[in-house]
Amino acid sequence: MSKVYVFDHPLIQHKVAMIRDKNTTTKDFRQLVKEIAMLMTFESTRDLKLEDKTIETPICETTVKMLSGEDVAVVPILRAGLGMVDGVLELIPNAKVGHIGLYRDPVTHEPHEYYCKMPEDIDKRRIFVTDPMLATGGSAVAAIDFVKERGGKDIVFMCLIAAPEGIAVLQEKHPDVDIYIAAKDECLNENAYIVPGLGDAGDRIFGTK
Repeated sequence: MSKVYVFDHPLIQHKVAMIRDKNTTTKDFRQLVKEIAMLMTFESTRDLKLEDKTIETPICETTVKMLSGEDVAVVPILRAGLGMVDGVLELIPNAKVGHIGLYRDPVTHEPHEYYCKMPEDIDKRRIFVTDPMLATGGSAVAAIDFVKERGGKDIVFMCLIAAPEGIAVLQEKHPDVDIYIAAKDECLNENAYIVPGLGDAGDRIFGTK
């Protein structure tokens, strides 16, 4: 079974509180999402492998620890997942970026694919699938299905807000994918929105509502 990490870092919790506020502007919401994603990336890359390398400082030769060449890809679920990409790239600027386009049927709440593009070497990378909200779990499961179909193996899912229902579905369908969450909320309402949540993340990131 996959592991679920709920971050308790004070900076993350403070910024999550700010994006929940309905009075937060589009500009501030977008910036805060980026900052939270960056902080989550810092925490969720603790197990990246290091190796010894010999370098020369201005004083002498020494042995240092550096990343062992493990490559990273970030794959946002469109469109809201795009809001988290820049935060990841701030810390891992050489990461490649894939895209998965999904929309949720307003009646059945089932996800439908309209776009999918992955880096050619996706099978050799640690893949961060990003989406601000993990509600029913349908979009996350479908997106990870698509990544695996294209060769992805080392996958983690990173979101800002998650409902228990979505966590359970994702763990059941993809028990090999660890889940990183900034805040775990109470439940879903009758419209499959997370409670207390923050509303529609895509609309709030892009100012479309």
